[in-house]
Amino acid sequence: MSYLNTLSPLHPRKDNKRVGRGIGSGKGKTCGRGHKGQKARAGGFHKVGFEGGQMPIQRRLPKFGFTSRKQEYVAQLRSSVLNSIQQETITLDLLKLLGLVQYKIKQVKIFFHGEVTSSVKLKGIRVTSSVKAMIEKAGGSVE
Repeated sequence: MSYLNTLSPLHPRKDNKRVGRGIGSGKGKTCGRGHKGQKARAGGFHKVGFEGGQMPIQRRLPKFGFTSRKQEYVAQLRSSVLNSIQQETITLDLLKLLGLVQYKIKQVKIFFHGEVTSSVKLKGIRVTSSVKAMIEKAGGSVE
């Protein structure tokens, strides 16, 4: 059984280095700041990323990439999902109702991933050419 007066921390805390307390401390006189200069002064620091007037690295490097805001409203579905839908006509509203796409989605495109075995009729849904051929082969149609 341990008592409050016998407890000790798991990792003992390290005391802060006391600066300006004589030459023997190793951090006396200039307190580890060197002689003169901007960094030796009180409040003498510049903004983050400043490189002494040289063009900063975040401005020297080329910017690349682009994120379209349209992609937030476009969804992609695999063709194998069409087999699990029991309806004959599939629309965007039906996909939202079944929870296959989010409610904010405005366009859906179906790409090739697995066979389509059931005869389905797609309305207002974009498809790739290979999926269109597969749906028509199974006896369905794309509008």
